[in-house]
Amino acid sequence: MARPVAVGRQIIFHIFLLARMLTGTSMGNSETPSLKVLPLGGLGEIGLNMTLVIWDDCAFILDAGLMFPDESMPGVDYVIPDVNVLTRLHQNILGIVITHAHEDHIGALPYLLKKINVPIYATSLTMGFIENKFDEFDLLTSTDRIVISTDSPIQLGPFLLEFFAMCHSVPDAVGVMAQTPIGRLVFSGDFKIDPNPIDGRLCDFEKLGKYADAGVLALFSDSTNVEFPGRTRSESALRPSFEKIFANASGRILIATFASSIHRLQQVLTVTEQFNRKAALVGRSMVANARIAVERGYLKIPENILVDINELEKIPDNRVTVLSTGSQGEPMSALALMASERHKYLKVKEGDTVIFSSRFIPGNEKAINSMINDLARRGANVMYEKIADVHVSGHGREEELRELVRIVRPRYFVPIHGEYRHLLRHAQLAIGEGVLQENVVVATNGDVIEISEDGIGVTEQIDIGRVFVHGKGVGDIGRDVLRDRRTISEVGLITVVLVVSTHDGRILSGPELRSIGVTYEEIEPELMEGIRSAILERISNLRPSVSSDWDNIRDDIRLLTRRFVNKLLGRKPVVQTIILEV
Repeated sequence: MARPVAVGRQIIFHIFLLARMLTGTSMGNSETPSLKVLPLGGLGEIGLNMTLVIWDDCAFILDAGLMFPDESMPGVDYVIPDVNVLTRLHQNILGIVITHAHEDHIGALPYLLKKINVPIYATSLTMGFIENKFDEFDLLTSTDRIVISTDSPIQLGPFLLEFFAMCHSVPDAVGVMAQTPIGRLVFSGDFKIDPNPIDGRLCDFEKLGKYADAGVLALFSDSTNVEFPGRTRSESALRPSFEKIFANASGRILIATFASSIHRLQQVLTVTEQFNRKAALVGRSMVANARIAVERGYLKIPENILVDINELEKIPDNRVTVLSTGSQGEPMSALALMASERHKYLKVKEGDTVIFSSRFIPGNEKAINSMINDLARRGANVMYEKIADVHVSGHGREEELRELVRIVRPRYFVPIHGEYRHLLRHAQLAIGEGVLQENVVVATNGDVIEISEDGIGVTEQIDIGRVFVHGKGVGDIGRDVLRDRRTISEVGLITVVLVVSTHDGRILSGPELRSIGVTYEEIEPELMEGIRSAILERISNLRPSVSSDWDNIRDDIRLLTRRFVNKLLGRKPVVQTIILEV
């Protein structure tokens, strides 16, 4: 059960340090403890955010996110950081601190907790989303979950952690200040500087200014939108656009967005009431997250506006709003089922207005564009970010990133959360704002960033990777498996099966051939018969006496089949040869 955290006390911090000095405890074989930061994900990529902060033999984890697969990962559901590295480092992990509730910051938690079971610290709404996830993984009774706030520091061994409010596309987001034995580290978390947030909760620049006055050793800052000049628009800037769409729509309005975008839900529900419509929430995560946000005071649903999905057919189309999951083209999402007429209660039809109120996550563009085309074919008026004012980012642009550097005034600077070009550009911005070039580090995942009062730098590179999740399998899909899947998807598969006698080597049955993805159906019988004849001719006079002889023949059949197909079709499929000895 989640519980509120007590106010951290500096005296605990000093007692801890005194105990360290008296016992002479140190990290590994080094005589002097050192401050290290190890990114396990989120540097050189969008998503997969996870960072380890280390002092001596103690550490805490900041965020534990996943990444969605791209086209090079067929069959993969999610990608998570290689958490096995944590056991290899032999650190005393004191806790996992979460900055906000997006999947690229919390999605790996259920898998991480199978390796290490330590307390989780998060704000109220973030913890609500985490608990909903844990319920699915049957982890609620086995985890210690502590609700944090911006008013209450926490002590984790040698780290005194304080939290400061930051604006983002999900409510209750925070940045983290970690007071270490040699200075303060500031982690921005994902953020933008919103002058008019929906909930009125501004970025806490007053607290950041106090840190700056006391001295900030290093700033680790979000780089996602560094390539865009100017500033990101406020979330509240979408209100006029939604009002215009609602005023002009003569039929149903279906809005697809992230289920975690509570501010977006709030705006849509408010405008729905304004235009005398009823709203239905569709999709399990959408319903669950709205419920959690209402229970914890982050979403206010106008009275009598929500209706059950199966009641929509009784309401005129011009009075219906549907809030749905599926903004990323997920094939089994609520919107995808509507578009393909497979949803139990709803089908997209002519006159509907469908709005994709979210950005296209890299890797999902093809699926999203395919869904947009399907919706358009059914007569829907489809709106999305490229052609309509229906989305604003939750990440700050260039001027906001510069402003954070000016406010915090760090001695050292490390750009995080972005592809390599983003990190490099962000580093250049920081140098332009007065951070010395030698005090800026552009790191990648696995780089051990060592920080001292004398300097900052990468001292070693730890071999870390990614773990692929497919169904219930976690880590059982390696790069070899992905390579085979890609190969089969590109050139197809032919399976050859022979049954032979162990007594005299005679062929008792076969060869039986099956092909997948090699050629079109009309010429497949001719192709298979040609391969079968070639195999029989090759082995007709053979009488292998031992199993090892068949191993060589198995390879011969595989090569013969590939050559035959290549000669006929100009391609080399994957060939699997199975010889059963009876």
